[in-house]
Amino acid sequence: MAMRTQMLATLLRARPTAMRVAPAFARPSSSAHGQETFESFTERYVNFFKSAEDLFEVQRGLNNCFAHDLVPAPSVIEAALHAARRVNDYSTAVRIFEGVKEKVENKQQYQQYLDELKGVREELGVSTREELYSS
Repeated sequence: MAMRTQMLATLLRARPTAMRVAPAFARPSSSAHGQETFESFTERYVNFFKSAEDLFEVQRGLNNCFAHDLVPAPSVIEAALHAARRVNDYSTAVRIFEGVKEKVENKQQYQQYLDELKGVREELGVSTREELYSS
């Protein structure tokens, strides 16, 4: 028995530790699905937010949209703001601008989004966090 335990311990020590094996449930990504263009991404999320019917759906869409490595187009932000208004959740509308602020590269880009969406912001009565705390 002691010899068996010693042999097992020797075998375990001999295994390389740097070798990693992918779990059986993981599958390689398929190259059959081409890269989505920015235009199709924009269209997909504009349509998604136009059809979102409850707060959970709007927030799920925002999480998915902002998870991508790009800043959503102003038309997507506008559709998301209208969706937040439709489900009557002001805080989500304010958080949309926080998400944009985190995604852009600098303050000038953020300001460009604010300027472009000024009409929608005024129409819906949505203020940014900076505007809320500056008064």
